[in-house]
Amino acid sequence: MWLNASCLIEFKMSVPTPFLLMLRPRSGGQQWITREEYILSPGVPAVEFTDSFGNLCQRLVAPAGFFSVRTSVDIETAAASDTAPGAPFIEVQHLPDDVLPFLYPSRYCESDRFTEMAALVTADRLLGYDQCDAIVNYIRNSIQYTPGLGQQIISASEVNQLGQGVCRDMAHLGIACCRALSIPARMVVGYLESLEPMDLHAWFEAYVGNRW
Repeated sequence: MWLNASCLIEFKMSVPTPFLLMLRPRSGGQQWITREEYILSPGVPAVEFTDSFGNLCQRLVAPAGFFSVRTSVDIETAAASDTAPGAPFIEVQHLPDDVLPFLYPSRYCESDRFTEMAALVTADRLLGYDQCDAIVNYIRNSIQYTPGLGQQIISASEVNQLGQGVCRDMAHLGIACCRALSIPARMVVGYLESLEPMDLHAWFEAYVGNRW
C-alpha cells in the first residue's frame, strides 16, 4: 500500500537555537521511501547522522525569529502490520549483542516493576510472540485512549495506575511488560495505516523468533 505523510512545524525564537530533529523515515524490510522533501525556512546549514538506534538525525542552528520545517514523503509499505503468531521466545544468552539494551529498565519503562503482572497477564500463552499478543490485549482492554493527555510524559507504572493515556504511554506499558519477561522491546514512532486523519503515532515492537 501507499502512504503520503507530511508535517509543518513552525517556531518563533528570540535567540539562535540549536535543533536535533528526527523527521526522516528510513527504508527497511516493511517500507520503501520513494519520494522525500525536506525544507528549512529560512535555509540553514544542516548535518545528518545516524544514531545508535538507526534513526536519521538532523543537526542545525536556527536563527532568531520565525523558523519552519516542512517535510513530505511517499512510502510504499506492507498492507498490514507485521505479525508472527507462535514465533518463539529467544533465551537471553542467545540474543544478539545489539538487542540486549532493549531489555533494560528505563525512566519511562520500569520493567523491574512489572515482573509479577506480566507473568499473570501471559500465564496461559506460549513463550514469545503469543505473550506479546496477550500484553497488547491487556492494554486494549485496560487502558483507555484519551486524546489530550500527551502534554505530560508519564511512565508505564503511571499509565497502568491511571488506566488512561495516549499511544506513547501505552507503548511504554507494552515495552515494560515485554522486558519484564526478558523479551526485548522498543518504541517505534511513525505513521500507521488506517489512521483517519493521518497523524504521527507511537507503538512498540518486540524481538521474537530472531527478528523484530
